[in-house]
Amino acid sequence: MKEKWLLIGKSEKKIKRIVEKCNISPFIARLLVNRGIEEEKDVKRFLFGDIEDLYSGNMMKDMDKGISIIEEAIKLKKKIIIYGDYDCDGVISTVILYKTLKECGANFNYYIPNREDEGYGMNSNRIKILKEEGYEVIITCDNGIAAFDEINYAKELGFQVVITDHHDIPFKENEEGEKEFFIPNGDAIINPKRKDCGYPFKKICGAGVALKFSKCLFDRLKTPKEKWTKLIEYCAIATVCDVVDLIDENRIIVKEGLKLINSTENLGLKALIKATNLANKKISAYHLGFVIGPCINATGRLETADLSVELLITQDENKAENLAKELYELNKKRQDLTTESVEQIIEQIERNKMEEDKVLLIYNDYVHESIAGIVAGRIRERYNVPSIVITKGKDMPKGSGRSIEEYDMFYELSKCKDLMSKFGGHPMAAGLSLEKNAIEKLRKKLLDNCTLTEEDLMYKIRIDLPLSLKNIDENLIKFINLLEPFGKGNPSPIFGAKGVEVKRVWLLGKEKNIVKFRCKINDSNNYIDCISFDRFQSFKNLYIEKFGEERFNEIINTSYCSFYMDFIFYPQINEFNGNRNIQLVVKNLRL
Repeated sequence: MKEKWLLIGKSEKKIKRIVEKCNISPFIARLLVNRGIEEEKDVKRFLFGDIEDLYSGNMMKDMDKGISIIEEAIKLKKKIIIYGDYDCDGVISTVILYKTLKECGANFNYYIPNREDEGYGMNSNRIKILKEEGYEVIITCDNGIAAFDEINYAKELGFQVVITDHHDIPFKENEEGEKEFFIPNGDAIINPKRKDCGYPFKKICGAGVALKFSKCLFDRLKTPKEKWTKLIEYCAIATVCDVVDLIDENRIIVKEGLKLINSTENLGLKALIKATNLANKKISAYHLGFVIGPCINATGRLETADLSVELLITQDENKAENLAKELYELNKKRQDLTTESVEQIIEQIERNKMEEDKVLLIYNDYVHESIAGIVAGRIRERYNVPSIVITKGKDMPKGSGRSIEEYDMFYELSKCKDLMSKFGGHPMAAGLSLEKNAIEKLRKKLLDNCTLTEEDLMYKIRIDLPLSLKNIDENLIKFINLLEPFGKGNPSPIFGAKGVEVKRVWLLGKEKNIVKFRCKINDSNNYIDCISFDRFQSFKNLYIEKFGEERFNEIINTSYCSFYMDFIFYPQINEFNGNRNIQLVVKNLRL
């Protein structure tokens, strides 16, 4: 895959203005401007925002209506059903509303659909069953905004329906190409993305909307503030795992939520932290996104998401421990399935000479439909092209796609809607179902329509700024850490250094695939270690191409060398066996 290293270029005037107005270092000011944080109020909110800076949920359209419906249902002891979803955001949203309604003394329960049997969102057959079970009020979370037929049916059966969702509002283009937006016929439609909603931040996840609803309900019922603030720890997990931008109030939710998680009283969360070997470690956004969240997600993929909900609401310590172990094992199984599937897909791509395709669409009925999106994401990462993985499905083939910034997958699929039974999504991801005989036709049409250039397909690495090794110290790392938590919309800063002299090289790890470089700090006799967890093969190929295999084997055997490299990296403090030193984590390299 070809790479292009780009230095982010931002206005020096903007940086200087922020330095003067906010009294912060030029270094931090540059990093903030690189992330689009350019106004004084936004800088202060980003660096110092707390719970008091969260927006009022009452600013959301229909919030008052929804609260009134649920308040009345609580008073009249009407049976309320929380209608959730099976991914991490849906699970956490369900947990937040569950804990809220329980605190308010409601007569309620929750329901999460089975991924394979019912699919995403509301289901008319299930609504009928819920009616037969005596439920009178539905409150959705992380779904419902596109459930037009299902909500109409629920209304026909006499349900009151409150929608809490964050997904894009459905639309149709008229003959002039203008978008006409539609919302379902619910009693209250609470979604910050409504065009008539004045809520100032549109990028919260489903759990964020549920959190706002809970706050407004607690306020209406005059519930103590601490009952609501405890819910922020759950919302932090969903905010990271649903990959929404970690800016504005999302950033506040995750910052404050991590504080709560690191001293959590929730039995299930404590058990999951222990089961994933995170006990006695400081939990970060990384752990939420790559350890805890995937365990919660795995239940909806391979079993039932009820397991994750039960983990987070149980008051039984033994049950919590058993469920945490089950989630951990399910996630291991999911990881193994993913690895096997990715290997199969790569082999299939290479066997069929598809590596040069500008859009990859692969059918493989071995892939479990619940992990098709994860597999598509891995393929996209490997080849840096839009990738769609289609698998067998229960009734017909189903697929998931992951895209690159230069390719609007939802728009491109919409040009091929005649070939699909169903599809949906947004520019960077999509889901679809279609007849098997239409798969090759879809692949051909996507390729024929594709206008991506070689420049579009080049993997772009955006560097915050050049950084000399002699300027890296613990104070600089403390400055960088002010920008945590990192994630989408607020990526970990990366820096570049050119012409670094490498004096020693070691291979580490069981597989000897981690490479460590000892580098000379320019204009001194000091050294700094650089470590790469995923670039050994790139380094090996580059070195052999330039200096030959014999010299490569020599430096690996002796560890001694002298050559020059360019690195893209981020600095961190490495603590091991009581020793503490600065090391650079290498993201990319070149000779």
